[in-house]
Amino acid sequence: MERKRIHILEDDQEIRNVIEILLKDEGFELQLSSSFEELKKNIQDAMPDLFLLDVMLPDGNGAEICEDLKNDIFTKHIPIIVMSAQNNSQQKAIDALADDYISKPFDIDDILKRINAQLKRSAENSVKS
Repeated sequence: MERKRIHILEDDQEIRNVIEILLKDEGFELQLSSSFEELKKNIQDAMPDLFLLDVMLPDGNGAEICEDLKNDIFTKHIPIIVMSAQNNSQQKAIDALADDYISKPFDIDDILKRINAQLKRSAENSVKS
């Protein structure tokens, strides 16, 4: 089975490290970015199977980035999970067409369950189309 690639856009080094260790242990291939600029460069090399986006970023807002990705012909089919510590971000993420939302601090098992659910749904959708 082909390893799934997850793109993590998170500017907090510690949070990025925790997620990276967790997902590598689960056998995922990872692309890591700490800014929107970096994400744009990284996805030119290889498209991920899922995006995990933080809301508060040095050069943008994760909800707006999510909306950009969902409106782009090349990335609109890729599931996006938005994560934030801000209470008002969930509605923004939903409005931005995010597939799921995780509030910080997050539960490690929960984040994994949500990622797997999105990847499964995405695989089912690609079989249909």
